[in-house]
Amino acid sequence: MVAVTLPRIIRIGGGALAELPAALAQLGLSRPFVVTDRFLVEHGMVARLTDALAAGGMAAGLFADTVPDPTVEIVHAALAALDQGAHDCVIGFGGGSPIDTAKAVAALALDRRPIPTMKAPAATDAPGLPIVAVPTTAGTGSEATRFTIITDEASNEKMLCAGLAFLPSIAIVDYELTMAKPRRLTADTGIDSLTHAIEAYVSKRANPFSDAMALSAMRLIAPNLRRACDTPDDRAAREAMMVGAHHAGLAFSNASVALVHGMSRPIGAFFHVPHGLSNAMLLPAITAFSAPAARGRYADCARAMGVAGDGEGDQSAVARLLDELAALNADLGVPTPASWGIDEARYMALIPTMAEQALASGSPGNNPREASADEIGALYRACYA
Repeated sequence: MVAVTLPRIIRIGGGALAELPAALAQLGLSRPFVVTDRFLVEHGMVARLTDALAAGGMAAGLFADTVPDPTVEIVHAALAALDQGAHDCVIGFGGGSPIDTAKAVAALALDRRPIPTMKAPAATDAPGLPIVAVPTTAGTGSEATRFTIITDEASNEKMLCAGLAFLPSIAIVDYELTMAKPRRLTADTGIDSLTHAIEAYVSKRANPFSDAMALSAMRLIAPNLRRACDTPDDRAAREAMMVGAHHAGLAFSNASVALVHGMSRPIGAFFHVPHGLSNAMLLPAITAFSAPAARGRYADCARAMGVAGDGEGDQSAVARLLDELAALNADLGVPTPASWGIDEARYMALIPTMAEQALASGSPGNNPREASADEIGALYRACYA
């Protein structure tokens, strides 16, 4: 038996933002609280959202102080702002950080408790306020998932929180919101979504539904990621990336991610590397480590991405996949931890802690080849330079 979870309403396509008031009305919602960041306010993106709401006769509360790698402190600040009005839903508007913050705020709105109590393997299923997710990047897939990630400042741990309380009720997937995004952000979020798709497909928890979404995501993302980076006004490429990221989110929400994500979170927490970028730093080496345990599955990924032919043998297809992942990082200028500027001595000293946190998250347990703490440490060292 397979249990599949999805947002109740998903509106996809250019201009879908204008349909947000109608989607809210479908669920009887009219008093939204918007969680976003200062960059999107200053560049007029939030005005597009609030104008769309106003056109539907809806006024919104606003919290615009989210930060990359949202913290417990920021969630508490957003909750305090929420309490200033009588809101009936929370809109996460932006990339993964605003949406993750909105998810935590919505889950805690009706049940104030310490955020670490929501950390996996705990399951937070009791509903809070309805969540509305409006992504402005083609990457995290958070609008489709039952996960959020909040950083505990006390331990520098990125806490993976899971449960139906974090699953959006409404997802607005409008690729036009990504048109102005810079190359670096497009690249990092694009590789993030590709990683979601690959890891969902090779996960031990993969199922027919997640497989279909993961393969669709790879077919959309692989031929369009370079195009979206090199030609930022290519609407067809931007649309393919946005839909692909959404399909990847649906895939990993229902199959989970694996070793790449487990290892990337501590890099982000300790060294403040953007999530998609830390995934990209690790993806080629971890795929090479994992592939012998699921050669057929990784070969399917190569075929879906268009880098291996349908009749090509699995071993050759996997070799082509590894070559493509390395080439993608090179073409998109993905740095190593060393070239990104991470201090070698501190990185090496933190490897045991990072390995412990990676294993504690549970994600590495879904990997086709399970890694010990020593093997994770060796992978961290191999990826450094």
